[in-house]
Amino acid sequence: MDTIASLFSFITTPVSWVIVQFHSVYGAIFGPDTGWAWGLSIVSLVILIRICLIPLFVKQIKATRAMQTLQPEMKKIQERYKNDKQRQSEEMMKLYKETGTNPLSSCLPILAQSPFFFALYHVLNSIANNDTIGVINQSLLESAQKAHIVGAPLAAKFTDSASDVAALDASLTTVRIVTAVMIVLMSASQFFTQRQLMTKNVDTTVKTPFMQQQKMLMYVFPVMFAVFGINFPVGVLVYWLTTNVWTMGQQMYVIHNNPTPGSKAQASYLDRLTKHVAQHNKVSKRRDRAIVKAIVAKGRDRNEFERKFINGLSKAGLAAQADGTVIKSDVVATAQAEDGTPTTGGGTPKRQQPKRQSKSQRQHGGVGGAKAAGETDEPKTSLTKSDEPDAKPTAAAKKGGAKPAGGTRSKAQSGQRKGPQRPKSPSKK
Repeated sequence: MDTIASLFSFITTPVSWVIVQFHSVYGAIFGPDTGWAWGLSIVSLVILIRICLIPLFVKQIKATRAMQTLQPEMKKIQERYKNDKQRQSEEMMKLYKETGTNPLSSCLPILAQSPFFFALYHVLNSIANNDTIGVINQSLLESAQKAHIVGAPLAAKFTDSASDVAALDASLTTVRIVTAVMIVLMSASQFFTQRQLMTKNVDTTVKTPFMQQQKMLMYVFPVMFAVFGINFPVGVLVYWLTTNVWTMGQQMYVIHNNPTPGSKAQASYLDRLTKHVAQHNKVSKRRDRAIVKAIVAKGRDRNEFERKFINGLSKAGLAAQADGTVIKSDVVATAQAEDGTPTTGGGTPKRQQPKRQSKSQRQHGGVGGAKAAGETDEPKTSLTKSDEPDAKPTAAAKKGGAKPAGGTRSKAQSGQRKGPQRPKSPSKK
């Protein structure tokens, strides 16, 4: 570890200077030798570092989502060139270049934070060994050695012997209980952060190896923290627990306000946005307008949740625009004004199905059939008295058992009429 610490010695002085500046502020409030003063100095160091890393965190989000989008294409390349690793790598690099994606961008926050982590470890280890470092002089060194967090010195470790802990004026049992609790909290926060990412902010419509990789990391990282945590000083555990809690809160904010397309978080977000827009008839926030703009630009490529969002706006009489705003839909308003009932989906009135006619109506032309042909409800006059013998056979015909001429009865049963037909109306010429 000394070799690794020497590699990051260039940043040890800045880290020690920041801790001392925060200690001077908190020392004036809680006392210079208290664990509150030194513990809050470490927490403040974490917050300062994470604020500076927010731009890298934004790049990490974009890179992660871009990698999720490229997973189907990457899988195709792997299957196509599975026997040619060199060609496979070339095609992968070509895909990254065409899409402007950098796989290392997803690791930027961790890589950028590593020097500060090792520098803090080196500072606390020097305090435990009674060595001055950076801007921490002898008086500050003695003050840091007196500082205890819940009875555990800042420089104490779970693996320290009883004599080492006694030199720091503490109890071995207390140190191990405090460090064990902090390691459990650190591992649990890491597990919850990764699980939250997997269950809420992953596109469920695409099954890729990336999802399996993330699922594996969900269990690997907590185990790694538990194994290496027993060798970390209490001050480093404070640092790592604070950064885990910050990451968890930061991710919760991103999932709530800018979820991954196709994820469960996006379904919840769009449901909230639909209710808000339907209530206020506008998209209030710039962030929401950007998301609506992206959904409109997708067109036919929208996923299930995005189509549901557009349909929800249509039912509310609104239409999303290309700039991310919404306006009243004239088509929906007209349809509602005509029949007095709200329309369903797409802004078009619901199609009315024609009533089904009975068998007798179909045989005799039916009232509905007459109206459909443009006829009125007036009595039919197309048949004259001369047509009556065709409709009813004479007594002589019945007696002789003769059938009606031309099979008039059978034709009448099938809905056909014999004799002079009613002239067509002028409207059908």
